[in-house]
Amino acid sequence: MSALPPIPPFSDAPAPAADAGMPLGPQPAGPQPAGPQSTGPQLASGVSPAIPLAATEPDAFTPPPLAPLQPTFSATDPDTRVYVGDCRELLPRIPEVARGEVDLVFADPPFNWNRAYDRWHDKMPDAEYLRFTYDWLDLCVNSLKPTGSMWVNIPDDWAAEIVVHLKQRQMTMVNWCVWHYRFGQNTRVRFINSKVHALYFCKDADRRTWNAEPVLEISDRAAIYGDTRTLSKKDGLPPGRRVPMDVWYGTFWGRVQGNNAERRHQHDNQLPEIYLDRVVRSSSNAGDLVLDPFVGSGTTGVMARAVGRRFIGTEFSLDNADRAFKRILEGPVRMLTDGPQSTAIFRKRKALDVPAPGTHSAGTHMPGTPAPFGAARDLRAHAQISGPERSEPPAPRGV
Repeated sequence: MSALPPIPPFSDAPAPAADAGMPLGPQPAGPQPAGPQSTGPQLASGVSPAIPLAATEPDAFTPPPLAPLQPTFSATDPDTRVYVGDCRELLPRIPEVARGEVDLVFADPPFNWNRAYDRWHDKMPDAEYLRFTYDWLDLCVNSLKPTGSMWVNIPDDWAAEIVVHLKQRQMTMVNWCVWHYRFGQNTRVRFINSKVHALYFCKDADRRTWNAEPVLEISDRAAIYGDTRTLSKKDGLPPGRRVPMDVWYGTFWGRVQGNNAERRHQHDNQLPEIYLDRVVRSSSNAGDLVLDPFVGSGTTGVMARAVGRRFIGTEFSLDNADRAFKRILEGPVRMLTDGPQSTAIFRKRKALDVPAPGTHSAGTHMPGTPAPFGAARDLRAHAQISGPERSEPPAPRGV
């Protein structure tokens, strides 16, 4: 069994003063892992697994004694910190985490897919990987406030094990969402993978932080079918709007690759900013504390800081942490300020005529919805559909 790279010692000396955005606190000494995105330690620790792992389980991991910990990188307004090292060792030493003061956890761990990370071994035996997974999950669960929520971005390989473990930890599943993208890895021997699971859990379903308004989208009734019933909704949401469905796709939701404006070099598993924008806005409030145990390219920190949340992240690679922190300070490539959009996959059948103020006569079609056939607006440009006309189903009974 290979051993973890040693965690660099931290000095207890006071940190030198620095401007926002510059490294604060003592820097790790000695050789550091470097290279592409690294998201966690190499070995696993010794919590009891939620399901049997193997006849012979990996050796238990013993955390080092707790000691004062200072961030490797830090900025203010809002408080933004990144710590470098093994997340299992760092998280118990971060005061807010140890005291259970985190409002939102988002975790995008290594998938054990044998990716070419720097010094992180991404092809562990299944038993080691699962033990490692249960270990960091437990630390994150313990970090949450009673009103807190936790999201885990994970592929098919490990989704079921994570769901079972979190349920055994008395976490409540709110949604099993799916991030759908195009251009999955081509294959001829099975169906092409085109999704990752976004598992949404909370500690208390009745007390969790939930904000629907900032993430609303235009309903199909408004965007496609011109159904005037959407103008007199009784669910408390604005006319023509709905909470997004649990399969996520659309403009800016694709994989971050090629010449994508968001792409950061040395990161081939980068999540789109719009994904984290939705998670952070819906599951936390301004001033809340967001935790990401696998900083990677820094997308969680970018969006958390951009919308006024405090942020704490841990990252195994010093080089990754350095690049991610600079990106966090630069901010997102785009802020989605154009209002709700439609994710409908069919062409518009009928315009939704919105009565002009103070009258019962038809006005213009609802802003943010595509124009109907024959209108001046080019529907193809809005819906990003080419080719011959497609047939559409009848207007649905739901939203």
